[in-house]
Amino acid sequence: MDGIHVCVNRTSETGQDLSKVQAISVMDAIRVYTWNGAYITFEEAIKGSIEPGILADFAVLDTDILACDPAEIVRTKVLMTIVDGRVVYERE
Repeated sequence: MDGIHVCVNRTSETGQDLSKVQAISVMDAIRVYTWNGAYITFEEAIKGSIEPGILADFAVLDTDILACDPAEIVRTKVLMTIVDGRVVYERE
């Protein structure tokens, strides 16, 4: 969430401006950490997107980061992480 927050808001942990002209949309930031990550390792045919036949590792968040105030993304908590169809993390 920290990485997506910085991509979207272009501010550091201390609030320093990191060149807001380089900010990208929330959806583009999500792609950076999903499909683009798979693409850079030549694995986009097996992971990085949600579609039939693709590995379905994902996280469940407590906030809809596509709809919330972008400044709130950094406060988003992971509620659950599922890897290979199994829950590997669940927030208490």
